[in-house]
Amino acid sequence: MSCEPVISLDSRPRLTLQIVRDLARNAGFTEAGALALPHPDAARDASRFEEWIHNGHAGSMRYLARTNDNGELVRARVFTPFPWARSAIVCLASYDSSHPRSVNKAPPNRGWIARYAWSSHIDAAGLRRPSDYHKVLLKRLKRLDSKLREQFGVFESRIYVDTGPIVERSLAVAAGLGWTGKNTCLIHPQIGSFVFLAVLLTSLEISAEELALKMPDRCGSCTRCLDACPTQALIAPYKMDATRCVSYLTIEHRGPLNEMLMNGMGRQVFGCDICQDVCPWNRKAPIHEDPELQPRDEFVNPALEWLANLSETDFARMCNGSPIRRAGFLGMQRNIAVAMGNSSDRSFLHQLEIWSTAADEGLRKAARWAVRKLESAHVEKTESEEKA
Repeated sequence: MSCEPVISLDSRPRLTLQIVRDLARNAGFTEAGALALPHPDAARDASRFEEWIHNGHAGSMRYLARTNDNGELVRARVFTPFPWARSAIVCLASYDSSHPRSVNKAPPNRGWIARYAWSSHIDAAGLRRPSDYHKVLLKRLKRLDSKLREQFGVFESRIYVDTGPIVERSLAVAAGLGWTGKNTCLIHPQIGSFVFLAVLLTSLEISAEELALKMPDRCGSCTRCLDACPTQALIAPYKMDATRCVSYLTIEHRGPLNEMLMNGMGRQVFGCDICQDVCPWNRKAPIHEDPELQPRDEFVNPALEWLANLSETDFARMCNGSPIRRAGFLGMQRNIAVAMGNSSDRSFLHQLEIWSTAADEGLRKAARWAVRKLESAHVEKTESEEKA
C-alpha cells in the first residue's frame, strides 16, 4: 500500500490576474488581462457579430463567415470551436511611435502606409529587417504558455494572433483591457488603440473575483473618428461597414475598386490610421519602444514615385516578412495609382498612362480613373485662374 501523500488539486497555484500580467510582461507584452469563459457578455457579442456578418459588412472576407456542420458561425462564440476553453488570456503589444500621424500635413506626392505595418528589428548582423507582428507575438505567447505550464502542469491551450476563429477585441473588452470605441477599435485608457492583440485560450479555471472589472465606455460625446472617416465606413457609432473601410479596400479587397470610394482613399496605399490618429486617447498614450516592432523610416510618408518604381522583385525583397505582402504587388500598384490620382501632381501622368494599359483589371481601372482625376483637376484650376 502506497504511503505517498495525496496532493489536492486545490493546492496548486491558482490562475490569477497578477500571475497573468507578470508572466505576459516578462514575455514582452505591454499589458494583459484574463477572463473566465463564457464571459457575461458572450451572448450579446455573438449576436452583434452575427448581425454584422448577415448584413454583408464583412465584404469578401469569407473566412469571417465560416460555419460549422450545424450552421453556426465559428467566430461568434469561443465555445463553438473550443468547447474545452475555460479561460482566455488577452495580451496587448503597443506599436505606437513618435513618428508623424497620417493626418499631419505632408507633401502631396507622398503616400501613407498604416503604422502597424512599419515593424522591424535589428538582426544579429546589425541590419534592420522587416518583422511580422504575427510571428513576433506568437513567440511571446508560446513563452507565456510555457511558463504557465511550469506552474499549472498539463492543460489544453491554443494561441492566436489575428488568425484564429475568435473575436479578439470582444475578449479584450471582457478582460477589462479597454472599451470598444466608436471607431470599433479597442481603446485602452493609458495605452490608446495602437495595439496588437494576442490571445491564449486555456482549459484552466479562473475565479471571477480575481479578474479586472469591465472598463466603462469613455468616448463620451466625441465623434471625431466618425467625422474624419473619408469613406463613411463608420456608418454609426460603434458600427463599421468594412466594404467601405480604406483598410479593407487597400489590403483585403482584390480586383477593381469602387470609383465612388477612390476620392476618399486619399493617399492611403496600405491600410488607414485616420480614425485612430484623430482619437484624443492616442494623443495621451505613452510611446513604448519595442525592439522587435521598431518603425522602418522608409515606410513613413513614402514617396509615391519610389513605390511606383519598385519591381516585383524589389517589392518582395523589401516586404518579405512584413504585413504589406498581404496586399500583393498588383494590389499595391492599384492603391498607388489611386493615391497618385488624389495627389493633384501631374508629374504622375506618365506612370499612370503606362498602368492604364495594364493586363490587371484593378490596376488598369484605377490608373484610368487617376488620369481623369488629374486632368479634370487641371482643367478646373486653369478655368479658375482665367476667371481670376
